[in-house]
Amino acid sequence: MNRRVVITGMGAVTPVGNTVAETWEAIVNGKNGIGFITQFDTSNCKVKIGGEVKNLDVDKYIDPREARRMDRAAIFALIAATEAYADAGLENAAVDRDRFGVFVTSGIGGMQTINEESRKSHEKGPDRVSPFFVPNAIINLIGGLIAIKYKIHGPNLPVVTACSSGTNSIGEAFRYIRDGYLDIAFAGGTEAPINELGVGGFTAMRALNTSNDPDNACMPFDKRRSGFVIAEGAGVLIVEEIEHALKRGAPIYAELLGYGTTCDAYHITAPDESAEGIVKAIKLALNDADVNGDVIDHINAHGTSTPYNDRLETLAIKKALGDHAYKVNISSTKSMTGHSLGATGAIETILTVKAITDGICPPTINYREFDPECDLNFTPNAAVRRDIGFAMNINVGFGGQNAVLILKKYRNEE
Repeated sequence: MNRRVVITGMGAVTPVGNTVAETWEAIVNGKNGIGFITQFDTSNCKVKIGGEVKNLDVDKYIDPREARRMDRAAIFALIAATEAYADAGLENAAVDRDRFGVFVTSGIGGMQTINEESRKSHEKGPDRVSPFFVPNAIINLIGGLIAIKYKIHGPNLPVVTACSSGTNSIGEAFRYIRDGYLDIAFAGGTEAPINELGVGGFTAMRALNTSNDPDNACMPFDKRRSGFVIAEGAGVLIVEEIEHALKRGAPIYAELLGYGTTCDAYHITAPDESAEGIVKAIKLALNDADVNGDVIDHINAHGTSTPYNDRLETLAIKKALGDHAYKVNISSTKSMTGHSLGATGAIETILTVKAITDGICPPTINYREFDPECDLNFTPNAAVRRDIGFAMNINVGFGGQNAVLILKKYRNEE
């Protein structure tokens, strides 16, 4: 018999806030977190804007000597995990560390480290590369650092699926707990791609918006959309078996009900024009949750502000939900945060949980010009109050990756 799985803790570091509370307040109020890049000189770059994390007090969470040896992505993850751990009331809880897992990932990993050490190798020679290069570059060490800090002996499994990585990692943690292998887990994603290599690489692919106008760059589902805005940040959740959570008196924010994941098997970067991969992932998640599509009240869409994604995601939602698709409040919170790649699914799952608990569908800001191929209710420009019983988070990634989570409002009488 499948065990019920709930979310008991959340932590976030984003371009609009350095905690879950700060991030959610900014999102509800439609705050734009996109601005001009400050982390490196963009004089020779076509793209000069991004969603940067701002005013983060790293020393509050990590010893400065340790932080200097860590990649920026790992720092974000540790800070988000620290908030989630405290939020879940785990600081003084007796938990079996052998049945505690870590599913915290990244789409690319230590790109800041790769960028800096590649430059050092070119300028000073390979023998001058830092001994911390490999540990900081590889993705599993992000979760490894969390495991070391909290003495977690269960599996440390980062699921790397590009921009659906965070969602897939939460989904796999959900399965491990539901099927009885674990009782509790960290799950989420982190990314720090705002450097010469990251911005240069995505610019070369023609994936980024090149307007360099922070207020008219990320326009999901708007006819004017022309590319995504690169961003950084982290989202980490505590995912837990319900009886385990109730026994220790943990807060319960929402129930994880279903998970679906597929691969288009079509192209290395482009989505399949039929959108069938996303459709199948949605249907698999609904089937896993044992609910019909007509119960969904809110969707946090992938909504990258690229011409292909937004058109095909709209098509997929309509194919999967039928006429009910027009009754759902859909939000693209990337309109405010930008696109944080492997972290985006985790951050957006947290925002989906907050939408459920607070009964608020976040806005899709910068929405001005209707696209007849994107004809659903994208909650334009202002948040909408709505009782949300069931919600969905959708994320997709290069390589044809598709991941969908179904979440449900938690009611004590259940």
